[in-house]
Amino acid sequence: MRLLALFLPLALGGCVVGAIAETAVDVATLPVKAVAKGVDLAITSQAEADAARGRAMREAEEAYGKELRAWDKKCAAATRSGQPCPPRPEFVPPR
Repeated sequence: MRLLALFLPLALGGCVVGAIAETAVDVATLPVKAVAKGVDLAITSQAEADAARGRAMREAEEAYGKELRAWDKKCAAATRSGQPCPPRPEFVPPR
């Protein structure tokens, strides 16, 4: 019985020591994780930049298509009335 009483604190002490060690590791890695997250948010990856460029290009092409359709209608109306067509709009790619 005394033997059990002597080994019981040692057996339970590992749980406490393990929890303290795990907490210490969590506290030590917290600043590293915070900085890594901040850098990840601040820097645009190549994939994100490519996606943004593709989106801007699609939007520019859609706007150009609308301009061309409007120009086509104006040109058809001008041709019917014997007028020359207005100048055709040019595609301006996004920067």
